[in-house]
Amino acid sequence: MDFFTDDNGKYIDLHTHSTASDGSMSPSELVRHAYESGLSAMALTDHDTVAGVEEAFEEGARTGIEVIAGVEISVSPSEWGFMEHETEMHLLGYFFNGGYRALYPLLEDLRRKREQRNPKIIEKLNELGFDITMEEVAAKAPGGVAGRGHIARVLMEKGYTNSMEEGFEKYLGTGRPAYVRKDKLTPEQGISAILESGGVPVLAHPVLMDLQPGQLTAVLERLKKAGLKGIEALYSENSPEQTRELLELAVRTGLKVTGGSDFHGVYKPKIKIGSGRGDLRVPYRLLEELKKA
Repeated sequence: MDFFTDDNGKYIDLHTHSTASDGSMSPSELVRHAYESGLSAMALTDHDTVAGVEEAFEEGARTGIEVIAGVEISVSPSEWGFMEHETEMHLLGYFFNGGYRALYPLLEDLRRKREQRNPKIIEKLNELGFDITMEEVAAKAPGGVAGRGHIARVLMEKGYTNSMEEGFEKYLGTGRPAYVRKDKLTPEQGISAILESGGVPVLAHPVLMDLQPGQLTAVLERLKKAGLKGIEALYSENSPEQTRELLELAVRTGLKVTGGSDFHGVYKPKIKIGSGRGDLRVPYRLLEELKKA
């Protein structure tokens, strides 16, 4: 199967972020940008929140672009025992029947855990000599869901780093000096929550998990037993070889293929909606296949 072209020339982006989490565009601005970029459909997949979905739907109705309700949830496989290092895992949930509303209690709990973690990160940064406050970070999160991305933005804007990516690489990423582990759901709990809400669970950006092919195969097999339906095999940060490997894994494991840019607006300026770093193409028919799941 050719995963890169669509017979009708329709292309989509199933991984985007708005100001409801750590993107730079409001949900309506994001939807309008997707429409103006020539996309036929897009999914709003903010971190641990669906607060922007209704606004996105309204703009979708005005412009005519199809908008999918989505969410990106962080989970931890640390209890599995066979992972060699602490690996961050993200699940994307897609909802085609309004079921995302059932996630409100869970997402509110996850938001509280973020709020408990952020001051600890700020404290570590202060100990490292950085003049940064929680108030400054909260001001960067108009959607109310502040996280490491907003902290990285403050570090950049105050001149401590040259980019948000540098903030993660030097201070905020796993194992870095200001990293604080957050209480997370297990992968099985995350998948179950999405399924019970009528959603379709997909493993986000496997390439960022830094696993060997054999390890990733074991992860996918375990996740599929828990109810995983798809894998984000088309992604901005993939090399061509990594994309081929992920597509082969999807076929071998019987998982649906999805794709997205992980668009954050000006906070990831090299990532364009729909096209990633310039060569991403996610055909509309992959969305049609995902709906069947």
